Order: sequence, then C-alpha cells, then structure tokens
Amino acid sequence: MSDKTDEIVAVDIGGTHARFALAAIQGGRVTGLSHELVIRAADHASLQTAWEGFAATVGRPLPRAAAIAIASPVGGEVLQMTNNPWIIRPALIPEKLKVDRYALVNDFGAIGYALSQLGPEDFLHVTGPDRPLPDAGVISIVGPGTGLGVAHVLRGPHGAHVTETEGGHIDYAPLDSIEDAILARLRQSLRRVSVERVVAGPGLSAIYQALAALEGRSVTAMTDAELWSLALAGADPLAAAALDRFCLSLGAVAGDIALAQGAKAVVLAGGVGLRIADHLPRSGFAQRFRAKGRFAALMADIPVKLITYPQPGLLGAAAAFLHQHG
Repeated sequence: MSDKTDEIVAVDIGGTHARFALAAIQGGRVTGLSHELVIRAADHASLQTAWEGFAATVGRPLPRAAAIAIASPVGGEVLQMTNNPWIIRPALIPEKLKVDRYALVNDFGAIGYALSQLGPEDFLHVTGPDRPLPDAGVISIVGPGTGLGVAHVLRGPHGAHVTETEGGHIDYAPLDSIEDAILARLRQSLRRVSVERVVAGPGLSAIYQALAALEGRSVTAMTDAELWSLALAGADPLAAAALDRFCLSLGAVAGDIALAQGAKAVVLAGGVGLRIADHLPRSGFAQRFRAKGRFAALMADIPVKLITYPQPGLLGAAAAFLHQHG
C-alpha cells in the first residue's frame, strides 16, 4: 500500500442533512477529514448543486474521486430516499460531479466500514460487559436519526464484511399498555407501523402526543426540534416521559436486532444517538435490551457501545471507497 497521501470527497446524505468533507487517505486508512460542511438537503435542489456549493467553500478544484453514503438502498438505476427529496441516478454521478472514480454505499453500511477506522476512544460504553468490539462474529449497528438505520458487520480471519439492511422498517411491537396506546394512535394515520415511526427523531412527537391523549391533556403544537430540546432539558414532564419511553423502545428494538442477527456486540450511531448519550445509561434502555425471556442471560453478555466520533458517516464513506478501490 502506498505511503502517498491522497484526497477524496466524502459525502454523507441523510434524511435531513447532507455532510461534505475532504478525506485524506494514506496507507489504506482514512487519516483525517477537513473542510467539513453540513447543509440542509431541503435548501438545495439536488446533490449536484449541493456539491457545487461545497466546492465553492473549499476554494480550489475538488478531487476527482468521491465516496458517497446515502440514506437509501443503493441498488437500481434511480435512488429515491425515504426522508429526502433528492433523486440520484448513479450512472450520471461521474458526469454530474466530474469524478473519475466513486463509491456509493448505504449510510449505515458506511457506519459499518467506519468501525475499522475507529479506536476505543471513539465509543461510549452503554450497557453489557465493558470490553472491546470483538475481532470475530457479528456486530449489529442501530442508529436513530431522521429514520432508523440498521446494518451489521461480520468479522473473521479474512477481514470484515459489511451488510446493509432496512431493519428500521420491521414491525413495531408494543410491550405494555402505554405502547399499545402509542401503536393505536399511529395506526389512525398509518396502515403499517414500523419501528422507525417510534424509534427515530420524529418518533418522539408520536410518543408525546400519545402520552398526552392518554392523560387527556391538550398540548401546544411545536416542531420536532423544539420538543427534543424540551425533553433533553427536562423542562417539561410530559416531554421527559416521552424521552424515557423513547429510550425504552430503542432498547427493545436494539435487542431484537441483536437477537435476530446473532450479534456479539451492538453499536449505536445516528444523530439522535449522540443527543441522548448522557440520558441512555440512566434510562431503561439496558433493561429492555436484555428483556428477551429465555435469552436474557445471552443478551446481558452483549456489549452495547455508542459511537462518539463526530462524523462517522463521512469517515465510513471514505473507508468504503478504500474497500472498493484500494
């Protein structure tokens, strides 16, 4: 592997924001990110116009290589994201972005690739045994953001294999009468309720409204951002109760994913994950994660860690480029 330092453009496109950076790569590793830029996807007509905006901030010609992580399955001729209006046609990426080589990866597949670039200092221990991520076996990745991302990494003697999934769209399973009420309220407007309707950024509002209806309260209309601020500050008892319920549900879902994938460890990621980093260890997350009946002892032996590295999607996109292009 060459010791020369090269640069590529790294892009992480989520449901609400798109993140750009120049990634330095050397000796088969991503050695740093620079010129980081975060934009609201709704403020730009397309990836191409956002790319041009990023180029203007860099102030020099961009590298002719790109690593793009996207909150969507990456197969097919046209990519349409669930929570983002941009439409991307992979065949046109070289022409539109003026690149010679590119890698396109699901955003949570990118998190999977990022694991090989991160050290112990980039994780916060949440529950289970406080030991490093395993060198062999499955690591499940669960990430609440605008939606709920799910992937897994299979590590073995011949390296690591990343599998992208749409696990955020499995059915939501209530576990008590309050969650029955949350499901019933969501069913009034949705034919099918998936876990990301509850365990993702907008899910806090669904929980909050269901709790208000349960108590016969009227609540003031507010944005998701305003509600999250109230909940995290503990400034509103009902919002705080909704956040506690969110953490319970996240624990249950993360445990289900780990059980289904045969995980030896679980990594939490996503923008919401970072926001609740201080709250998670004090919540009912761990109890719900372990509460799997006859498999409670097995679940208790699974370490759960939260990525604290600020831009794992950008790092992972660049790592995916290295995996595909060397």
